[in-house]
Amino acid sequence: MEALVASAIGVMTAAGVYLILRLRVFPVVLGMTMLTYAVNVFLFASGRLAVNMPPVLREGVDTYTDPIPQALVLTAIVISFGMTSVVVMLALGAFVEAGDDYIDLDGEAEK
Repeated sequence: MEALVASAIGVMTAAGVYLILRLRVFPVVLGMTMLTYAVNVFLFASGRLAVNMPPVLREGVDTYTDPIPQALVLTAIVISFGMTSVVVMLALGAFVEAGDDYIDLDGEAEK
């Protein structure tokens, strides 16, 4: 199970970095979203992967799931949703103003 989650985190991180390096705005936004998902899964997995374990320690419970990473991931999801909304609105504004979603790094680059 840990190997599957670790490889999923690696694939999402690689896809996010690849998309961020593109020269269009929409793939950059998708890349940022993929990196956010990878970080969220990493934080969630850092709290021990336990199936059907209670999140609190009670009488008679030997193993439990740490609730702190779950709270961190919930907060990170809300923050990333807000930041993605802001970036999408900035990208839409730039698209409407420029008429194209191409990211011009040199100022005179050809499409």
